Amino acid sequence: MITAEAPVRYERKKHKDDTLLTLYKNILKPRLIEEKMLILLRQGRIAKWFSGIGQEAISVGVATAFEQDEYILPMHRNLGVFTTRGIPLHRLFSQFTGKLSGFTSGRDRSFHFGTQEYKIVGMISHLGPQMGVADGIALANKLRSDKKAVAVFSGDGGSSEGDFHESINVAAVWNLPVIFIIENNGYGLSTPSNEQFRCKQFIDKAIGYGIEGVQVDGNNVLKVYETVKKIAEDIRENPRPVLLECITFRMRGHEEASGTKYVPKELFEVWGKKDPVNNFERFLLEEGVLTEDLIENIRNGIKHDIDTGLEQTFAEPMPEVNTAKELKEMYAPFQLNETKPSSKTSSKRLIDAISDGMRLAMRKHKNLVLMGQDIAEYGGVFKITDGFVEEFGKERVRNTPLCESAILGSGFGLSINGMKAMVEMQFADFVSEGMTQIVNNLAKSHYRWSQCADVVVRMPTGAGVAAGPFHSQSNEAWFFKTPGLKIVYPAFPSDAKGLLLTAFEDPNPVMFFEHKGLYRSITEDISDDYYTIPFGQARLVKEGTDLTIVSYGLGVHWALEALTENTEISADLIDLRTLAPLDTETIYTSVKKTGRVIVLHEDTLTGGIGGEIASLITENCFEYLDAPVMREGSLDTPVPMNADLEVNFLPKERFKQKLRKLQSY
Repeated sequence: MITAEAPVRYERKKHKDDTLLTLYKNILKPRLIEEKMLILLRQGRIAKWFSGIGQEAISVGVATAFEQDEYILPMHRNLGVFTTRGIPLHRLFSQFTGKLSGFTSGRDRSFHFGTQEYKIVGMISHLGPQMGVADGIALANKLRSDKKAVAVFSGDGGSSEGDFHESINVAAVWNLPVIFIIENNGYGLSTPSNEQFRCKQFIDKAIGYGIEGVQVDGNNVLKVYETVKKIAEDIRENPRPVLLECITFRMRGHEEASGTKYVPKELFEVWGKKDPVNNFERFLLEEGVLTEDLIENIRNGIKHDIDTGLEQTFAEPMPEVNTAKELKEMYAPFQLNETKPSSKTSSKRLIDAISDGMRLAMRKHKNLVLMGQDIAEYGGVFKITDGFVEEFGKERVRNTPLCESAILGSGFGLSINGMKAMVEMQFADFVSEGMTQIVNNLAKSHYRWSQCADVVVRMPTGAGVAAGPFHSQSNEAWFFKTPGLKIVYPAFPSDAKGLLLTAFEDPNPVMFFEHKGLYRSITEDISDDYYTIPFGQARLVKEGTDLTIVSYGLGVHWALEALTENTEISADLIDLRTLAPLDTETIYTSVKKTGRVIVLHEDTLTGGIGGEIASLITENCFEYLDAPVMREGSLDTPVPMNADLEVNFLPKERFKQKLRKLQSY
């Protein structure tokens, strides 16, 4: 349980009046805004509020100490960060009320937004993922020798998240200039700290990561300012992470609807005496920096600004509903200037094509950073990046700790800070460790606050190699239903190279699936030079008249084998190549011609992409169909390790039977 002495004790030292007045105005503004917001909440004019009353000194101290061009990643009790950065109040209020002048055009609430203009990256509700993003921003700073610090906030409750451990660990290993600020207010919603962790104080956790831990009175704005300023100045010159624990207390509920009945009353009495605004005001009066008249003038000025901002916000209409606009702004704009393959060719396996594509991308995009487990000197478990360190160096070809979430977050942070990232999942199965970063950060960032996520996630996938349940899954359907992601799944070396190079040009997040069973089993003569292939264009591998086969990845080669064995079947074989965007035009054109269709994929049958494709065909081509839309996939079980069981699991033989059934329907 937190204990505290009262009152807050300040030391003026050599601070000038201007500095002290700035801190006072900065800490008073969020308090007055909050008092107004609580009134509006009771009036029903805003829907929700997360109060930071009692904690303002931390936000204000940090934001005042940082340079304006340094990124801060706050949370939902850090109003003082936004106001200290000088964001116009009407824009903040428009954000709170879902108006167009806010930062998310009504698509998200409160502080769930970012702004490049003010170098703020807001949180998402999951608590913790923003810490990995801070790592990526700091990594970009370090790679460019920008000599800038990054500050990221977490609560004591949020520190129980895995992202807390992963992100601090990555920052420690890579010596990233990040200040991890822990607002220790004693509670995670209603759960007290002694039910969150066993250590007595957060600075003890720093020891385990091999980094510095500093503890400060989080209600003393002057002390927070001095401490952060000193740390930031130091880590700009000597990059490394620091864990800063700020002891404070939340004077209101987690959010207003939750109340405070779960908190002992005596804590409010103790911490009420340590109020960060009242105590600092009293100190400045004693120092002669403030007078009662000056206080009144400052308060009246801030209140006037608040009222003016609210008038402007409430006069603004709600955003007009525009479905086309909503769908269009799901992705960052991208127009591919397609580069055609040259005539200079050589024989390449799929694995060679991917390696070649990455090497050419690294040469073209000097701001591209590759990250993954064992990808540096070892060259990756599949040797795709073998030799890359010698050409591009360890700064750009980075071995990572086993911290998938933090590394995916770092990829997003690199993008925010003007770079490109590739994150390799050693096996696609391991991506489950980073789902929040992919489906909530990467996928939603452009829709939410117009920030592109220029990240390619490479996914070695698929069965057929007797690797069992945890190294063989086909999990593309996990991402297929998530708007904002682009999904690529090539079946041939030529497509793998061209599509991968397109992925590195596209500023949107791309999930790039590579079938392990195809890495060394398929060879093509393909261009040695740089070329691109547009997303959303399927490949007609074979042309026929009897029926249509729709597939991707290894399924395309199963289909080719089946057609070779059944020469009496004349079929269009469509290789989708990209799953999002999906080339429905090619599918519909073929189905309308043949009247019969079967969809094949390696993923389990239930919940696989084939179900969605079959539904689309039924809805859009029903009058052209001469048979039911059929589909085939793997058994609805995990992938077995035993070779015979795996063969039975996979749909290859069942597909051949169903293909003949469709032909004779």
